[in-house]
Amino acid sequence: MSYQDVAVSTVANGTVRTLSRHEELPLLRDHLLRLDHQSRHDRFHGFMDDDFIGRYAAKCASDGTLVIAYIVDGVVRGAAELHPPGTSPDLQPEIAFSVETSLRRKGVGSVLFKKLIEVAQSKGYRALRITTGSQNDAMRALANKFGANLTFRYGESTGTIDLEEQPKPEPARTLTITPIDAARAAIQFNRAYWKFFFRLYGWKIA
Repeated sequence: MSYQDVAVSTVANGTVRTLSRHEELPLLRDHLLRLDHQSRHDRFHGFMDDDFIGRYAAKCASDGTLVIAYIVDGVVRGAAELHPPGTSPDLQPEIAFSVETSLRRKGVGSVLFKKLIEVAQSKGYRALRITTGSQNDAMRALANKFGANLTFRYGESTGTIDLEEQPKPEPARTLTITPIDAARAAIQFNRAYWKFFFRLYGWKIA
């Protein structure tokens, strides 16, 4: 078995589902605490200590934030957060993503992003706001893949995703990632990443 086969099989062992309210605090908190220094910096647009993350997870568990998790053996290894409109200054729902290092570039982010958009559409939201650090090229490419128009300001990239331009949601279900799902998502993400990277530096591609 090749290394690539092992990577896809690992992703295929996980499931994607929405965390129940009593699960959110410990599972989301522990996931965020496992992020390495750079991943934590990318997620929060700067390094945040463990106490901040504990408070952040507690806030998410109490303010109506919906957490869609990628779970392996009962442990959250990736999370997509949908923050309700009332928690943002402009009353626009905001989204955030985090994937642990061992599962980067394997399609997990794409699967979470797609599922989050479906859930947001089912709630009747028309647009979503996403904010990411200026150095987080992977997340910027992923957002670009789903139609976000990002602008750079004060060390951050901020954009809006028009949900009316996205495919209509499928019936709600717990998603088990198959090897084909994982491979397809990884290929699509890598293609989007490199296109974004080339455009960023002014290189033309076919």
